[in-house]
Amino acid sequence: DCAGKRFRPEIAELKREGLSIVDVLGLTVDDAIERFAAHPKVTGALRPLADVGLGYLRLGQPLSTLSGGEAQRLRIAEALAEGSPRKPRLYVLDEPTTGLHLEDVSVLLRALARLVERGHGVLAVEHHLDVMAAADLVIDLGPEAGPEGGHVVARGTPEEVARGDGHTARHLRAALEGRGDPDLEAEPTFT
Repeated sequence: DCAGKRFRPEIAELKREGLSIVDVLGLTVDDAIERFAAHPKVTGALRPLADVGLGYLRLGQPLSTLSGGEAQRLRIAEALAEGSPRKPRLYVLDEPTTGLHLEDVSVLLRALARLVERGHGVLAVEHHLDVMAAADLVIDLGPEAGPEGGHVVARGTPEEVARGDGHTARHLRAALEGRGDPDLEAEPTFT
């Protein structure tokens, strides 16, 4: 009956500003912000989604189709939308940059900074050097992965951790100095 549109025909026929509910749900967040620029309540509700890099999502996209990183950023957007918090919260994020384009990492970092400015705490389990460099405190676990890890190798500001000897220190030092990834700069060897 609904031709896959999830609405009865009489509902789908209703239009506002030339768009049906089906049309609106087909818009991306960015498109909707542009389309409804004259409606501050609408754009105000959508802006936090764009602020965390989710502007490409369609308004009618089922939540079950979101990746783990998208779901985490959706929660961050929700926190940004609520205004001043009733009481501060601790947000624990697991690899929030996974799958993000480099430009979107900057967007995410700005959103996380806004959460902290509002009195919330953010704890991120993350390997992305830009996230580490922006952190107030870095705790480096290691010295290796798996059974060879699990010990605190370094703890401190990004600059303090970068002065160490471990893997994270070497990479973080290069990032803070603007030299990029030391493993990528090494001469390639072929056998």
